[in-house]
Amino acid sequence: MNQIISPCGLNCSTCQVYKDNVTPELQESLSAGTSFPKEEISCDGCKDGNVCISLKLQGKECETLNCSTEKGVTYCFECNEFPCERLMPTANGANIYPHNTKLYNLCTMQRIGVQEWCKISEDIKNKYFTTKFEIGKGAIDPK
Repeated sequence: MNQIISPCGLNCSTCQVYKDNVTPELQESLSAGTSFPKEEISCDGCKDGNVCISLKLQGKECETLNCSTEKGVTYCFECNEFPCERLMPTANGANIYPHNTKLYNLCTMQRIGVQEWCKISEDIKNKYFTTKFEIGKGAIDPK
């Protein structure tokens, strides 16, 4: 699978609306609530001038993508202002969106390299949504 890594540290190719993953049922469902034809609900990832389809459906732009483009960096960890407030974890939407993994992802990419991170990115995303948190211990594997 071709992996598309966004500047903010998410692996677009693991998203449910990424072009290789999107299902006709999801396209139909998302189209019903928007003015977008279902055939246009498919994402190429946040590279080469593309914008996240989730934002496009809401008529929004990605400020993080715009910032990285302006600063001429491929990934946020390459910026001299890293980490910035755009990457700050938040409680709002944490149970639905992998936003809170961005900082961890970017720091890991910086430490082991983007290609090595790609090998574990899906596992990181899965752990985020299934692992329990325990005060004093951090993330606890559910096994």
